[in-house]
Amino acid sequence: MKNYLRLLGYVKAHIWVLVVAAVFMVLSSVLQPISISGLIPFIDKVMIGQDIVVPNQHVPAFITNLVSTINNTPSAKLLGIFIAFYIMMFSMRAVFIYCQQYLMREVSQRVVRDIRNLLYDKLLNLSMDFYAHSRTGTLVSRITFDSTIIQDAVSEGLTDLIWQSLQFILSLAMVIYISIIFCINPLFIVVVLFIMPLIVVPLIAIGRRLRQISKKSQESMAGINDILYESVSGIRIVKAFCMEAYERHKFRKQNREFKKMVMKSNKRILAVSPLTELITMVAAMIILWFGGKEVITGALSIGKLTAFSLLILSLGRPINRLSRVHNVNQQALAAASRIFELLDTEVAIEDKKDAIKLPAVKDEIVFSDISFKYTDKEVLRDISLKVKTGEIVAFVGPSGAGKTTLVSLIPRFYDTGKGAMLIDGCNVKDVSIDSLRNQIGIVTQETILFNDTVAANIAYGTFNKENMDKVIGAARTANAHNFIMKMPKQYETVIGERGFRLSGGEKQRLAIARAVFKNPPILIFDEATSQLDSESEKLVQEAIDRLMEGRTVFVIAHRLSTIKHADIIVVMNEGVIVDMGAHQELIDRGGLYKKLYNMQFASF
Repeated sequence: MKNYLRLLGYVKAHIWVLVVAAVFMVLSSVLQPISISGLIPFIDKVMIGQDIVVPNQHVPAFITNLVSTINNTPSAKLLGIFIAFYIMMFSMRAVFIYCQQYLMREVSQRVVRDIRNLLYDKLLNLSMDFYAHSRTGTLVSRITFDSTIIQDAVSEGLTDLIWQSLQFILSLAMVIYISIIFCINPLFIVVVLFIMPLIVVPLIAIGRRLRQISKKSQESMAGINDILYESVSGIRIVKAFCMEAYERHKFRKQNREFKKMVMKSNKRILAVSPLTELITMVAAMIILWFGGKEVITGALSIGKLTAFSLLILSLGRPINRLSRVHNVNQQALAAASRIFELLDTEVAIEDKKDAIKLPAVKDEIVFSDISFKYTDKEVLRDISLKVKTGEIVAFVGPSGAGKTTLVSLIPRFYDTGKGAMLIDGCNVKDVSIDSLRNQIGIVTQETILFNDTVAANIAYGTFNKENMDKVIGAARTANAHNFIMKMPKQYETVIGERGFRLSGGEKQRLAIARAVFKNPPILIFDEATSQLDSESEKLVQEAIDRLMEGRTVFVIAHRLSTIKHADIIVVMNEGVIVDMGAHQELIDRGGLYKKLYNMQFASF
């Protein structure tokens, strides 16, 4: 119930659309029992020619006057009146139903839009540690599949919860009112009231089980999205290793599991409608049995029995629809719990309330006695390092030494567990994240490009025609201009998802051009040339050298030949700094750096 109320809370922002829709629901709901009640004079007076009798003397005067008018009107004239009455009633009801359904769809789409926006905002705000243990397909499933289920809960569930409840209440009220006015056997009402629990109790049990199954089916769909994302994004590896059959088997197994869960849900959902109709029909047949006897004895007219029976049957539809609402809501609650779980995830890295704007970097960047853990695994231990502005610092060491983690502390992708990351004496935790990261450019081993034009990728998020000269200048600095001019539409060429149409060296030069365009005072290179061939590496290294001029640079080096010119080379092993100095100093001292250097160049 708590999650359902929270879900409905998103409707508040669009309450006036809901109110107007509710007005149309009330109008359409009122017309149904009125139109059914009109069958009494239509059958008794028009079709049979029998005057309508109101046995109960304590009825409102307008009903007595209405009955008297009908009884005194010729049957032929009444026929035309009733035909016009029903055409008008059903036309009005059709308009009201269309309006309320359209408006409720509008509300549902707005709610889903708002929830998707919130989810996407949350994903952008969540810290890197969250993504370290989350699967992309699962996260995508929250925004696509789960939010669609919530859409059904608002568009169909909330609509029918209001509309069908109104229809049920008004139809039941009309049943009781007609029973009182025309002195219909109270046994009929007792039958109706007895039938209700027979419908409600199994619905609650089915709904409870449905919620559990629905959660499993949503998790299964997330698994399908995971496999899709991994196989499509890694299609080169799939094909290179001839693993199409293996991936096909994984997908079909997961798809089969999803189908199994969906059919379990369908089995329960589909059982509700015939069960409800059967019980309602049994109630109507019981009433027809006793009512038929009273018609035979003359105690009840055919028109009254027909209208009463139809009103009883009309109770079945809202009950049936409400049972479906219960099932839809149970599925939505399972989806909502997954969505709220994501929305409630704590953001580990965020601005302090009194965060200040980081001034332009002038003096130094200091790693002060830093230690860091991933959950229970210690990755960095007692790291202290001082870097002057304009210096080039290279980090080397075996895989898993903690190099990438250490430089990730500079833009505050992670927070230090112990110690502090200081820029010109300011702890990075005390400054706004935007002002910090706006002064940092990053070029990584895995180049991330977007399915957009070359120009838009270089001027990421800020491209317009006015800064085109700056884009071209950045491309020239990055040794990218020549290959861009050979592309079909040059700077307007769309490069495909993740730069699929480009070579590794071309991707890397575009990433460098993006950093040049940003023009930050601090640069981080994370093994930016480790996967390139010799020709591409030369072009990229030239671009990197130009980019480094006049900036504070942190380089994670795979090829030690590229960092001989570094001002400081920091040697790391198992999360600690084991040596530090210039290239020749470290060679002369021997130790791990010399060992790594000799191992690398021994293969040439």
